[in-house]
Amino acid sequence: MTSRPGTAGAQADSTAIPVNLELVTLTEDSAVLTWYTGAPGTDDGLGRMIPVPTNGEVWFGTRPDRLDRRVVAEGSTPYHHIELTGLEPGRAYYYRAVSQGRSATPTFLAAGHAAGLPTPTPGVHSFTTPQPPPGRFLFSIALCNDLHLGETVAGSIGQLPWVQGISQVSGRPPYPEIMTRALVTDAQARGASYLLAAGDITAEAEPIELGNAKRLLDGFGRYQRDYFVARGNHDRAHEGRAWQACTPGRWQGNDCYHDVFGDQTQPAYFEHDVHGLRIMGIDTYDKPGDGGDSGAMSSEQFAWFRHRLSRDRDRPTLVFGHHPLITPDAPQAITGGTSLAAQQASEVLATYARTPGVFLHHAGHTHRNKRTALPGAPAVTQQEVAAVKEYPGGFTLLRVHSGGYAVNFYKTRAPLAREWSERSRQELASTWPQLSLGNSVSDRNSVAARDLSGIGRPV
Repeated sequence: MTSRPGTAGAQADSTAIPVNLELVTLTEDSAVLTWYTGAPGTDDGLGRMIPVPTNGEVWFGTRPDRLDRRVVAEGSTPYHHIELTGLEPGRAYYYRAVSQGRSATPTFLAAGHAAGLPTPTPGVHSFTTPQPPPGRFLFSIALCNDLHLGETVAGSIGQLPWVQGISQVSGRPPYPEIMTRALVTDAQARGASYLLAAGDITAEAEPIELGNAKRLLDGFGRYQRDYFVARGNHDRAHEGRAWQACTPGRWQGNDCYHDVFGDQTQPAYFEHDVHGLRIMGIDTYDKPGDGGDSGAMSSEQFAWFRHRLSRDRDRPTLVFGHHPLITPDAPQAITGGTSLAAQQASEVLATYARTPGVFLHHAGHTHRNKRTALPGAPAVTQQEVAAVKEYPGGFTLLRVHSGGYAVNFYKTRAPLAREWSERSRQELASTWPQLSLGNSVSDRNSVAARDLSGIGRPV
C-alpha cells in the first residue's frame, strides 16, 4: 500500500478493522503503540471480532497536519506492536496508526484516554515525551507480579461465581508459561539487570507450579542475586494431598512456596542491597486465611520492617510486596481483600513518613497499572503493576538514575504473548481494560526527581 504523509487511511479495505489502539509506553525518546485487526461482523465466541492478519504502520510528526515520519511493522499479524524511537524529550508528537488503509480506533476508557490525547483530526492522537530522569543512568529493574503459573482460566473471581473466565485456545501452551517466558525475554532485552516478582507467582502453590515458576524465572538469572520473589495470597500454605509432602506452614497446611523460594530457617521477607539501593521484599500474606481477605504482615515481620527502616532512614529504599497499601478507584474493592489491612497500612504509611529514603512501593494483586502518591507520605509513590499473565500482559521497567527514576510499563512482545493478551482483554465481559490498563499514560509511565546519589553503578 502506498500512502501520502498525513493521509494514511484514505483507501479503506473492508476486510479488516483496526481497533483497541493503545499508547502503552512513553519514555523521553520512545513510544510503544499496540492495536488489533479483526473481521467486521464476526464473533469469536468471546464478543470480539475474529482476528485477521494485516499490515501495520504508524505515521507521526511534530505537527498534526504534517505526519512525515513512518514506521512499518515487519510481517502481517492481527496483534500489532510498533515502537517509535529517536524521539526528542519534552516535545509534542502527533500520530496515526494504520492497518489496511484504516486508522485504528482507540480502546475506550470511561475515565481516561488509552491512546494519548485525541485531536480535531479524526484518527490522529497526540502525546508529549517527558524529560529523562536527572543525573546519570545507573541500572534498571524489572517490576512484575501475578504470574499465576498453573492457572487454566483467567478472569474468574471466586467471590463472584457468575463471572465467566477465559481459557487458552486448544493446542496452545498454557498461557501463564507463555507470558512468563515472554516476561523474562523482554525484561532482559529492555536492559533489566534485576527482576522483582511481587507475589502470586503460582495459582495455588502446588509443587509442580512452583518448580515450573522457578525454572522459568531462572532463565533471567540466579535467584536471590539477579531476581527476587515475594509471596502473594495465592502462594500461601495450603491443606490437602497435593501439598502434603511440603514443610508444615507456620499458619496452616503445608508451605510449598517456602520450600522452593525460601529457606525454612529464614522468614519469607528479606532485605537485600543492590549497589547501595536497599530492596525490601515483604510477605503480605503472613497470616492464616483462604487468600480472599485483606493482606497483613505478622507482628514479628512488622517489627522487623520498622526496625530495618529505622536503622538508616535516608538510605534509598524500594519496598515490594503483593498487596497494595491502598487501592483508590478500584472497583474490585467490592469483593474485599484488595489491599493490606487498613490499620496496618496506616502504620506503614506512618513509618514511610519517618523514612525519607523510601521512594517507591511496588505492589500487584489488583492486576492494574496505577500510580499513587501515598497519603501521609507523599514523597513515596505506590506503583501497582498489571499482571504478567493476562491483558495488558507485561512488566514495569524501573530505570534508576543518580538524580531520580523513571517507571515505564511494557507489554510483552512474543507472538503468542500478544495473541493471549488480546484474547484475555475480553475478561469481565470485555470491561477488563477499564480496570487494568491504567486510566492515563502517567499511571503506567512516569518520571520523578529524587536524590539517589547514594546508589552506585554495577561494576
